[in-house]
Amino acid sequence: MSRIQKAFQRLNGEGRKALIPFITAGDPDADLTVPLMHALVEAGADIIELGVPFSDPMADGPTIQRASERALAKGMTLRKVLQLVARFRAENDATPVVLMGYANPIEAMSLDVFAEKAAQSGVDGVLVVDYPPEEAESFGAAMQARGMDPIFLIAPTSNAERIAQVARIASGYVYYVSLAGVTGSGALNVDAVAERLPSIREQTGLPVGVGFGIRDAQTARRIAGFADAVVVGSRIIEEIERSTPETACANVKALVTDLRRGMDEVKA
Repeated sequence: MSRIQKAFQRLNGEGRKALIPFITAGDPDADLTVPLMHALVEAGADIIELGVPFSDPMADGPTIQRASERALAKGMTLRKVLQLVARFRAENDATPVVLMGYANPIEAMSLDVFAEKAAQSGVDGVLVVDYPPEEAESFGAAMQARGMDPIFLIAPTSNAERIAQVARIASGYVYYVSLAGVTGSGALNVDAVAERLPSIREQTGLPVGVGFGIRDAQTARRIAGFADAVVVGSRIIEEIERSTPETACANVKALVTDLRRGMDEVKA
């Protein structure tokens, strides 16, 4: 059983929902990434999504694009991201870490080399935005052979056939994109998301996390009322942007603590 699966099992027993914050590795610089990851855990994060910066993103809105640009400008690479995970794992052997990014850096390294190095570094799951499930058999097999979970996005436009394809390959959890757009864009229709999840659950027994557009404790609480996990990214990146290197960890910790408090008002 992977760390991700153990986390959801524990939370289910506690009657709580998973909080999954996202930060970009290397933003604003590599030295701050691991301290930020520890701050997220101290604030109540159950799983950390760590973005692998990429120059030509498809799903990321302006906020996360700026984070990737800052990280790339400081020389962040996929190999260095894995080194950061290893540094975090040396002090924290419990909190799952999911890499979220794009296919190009993985293909440049080669899937098998990446899978080996990711597993050695302590990665627990990998979400590659532009690996469609129809073409991801090798990716899924490479991850699961090394004890990692392949995680996939499901969009508001995903039909039953696509959801079934995801359910066949995915493990750990599935990530429902609450908006038909990029991260941080548009107004979130919570009721529409709630109406969509039953059809997803008909296709998979995996936990369903919801992300894109969640910006405050009130919305996180509402999403936690029907989802298994709440994913927050752009709002956290904004907090990092507003902070100095000296205040970033404290400010992010305060924000995530508030999100956690809101979610814990909901009992599973």
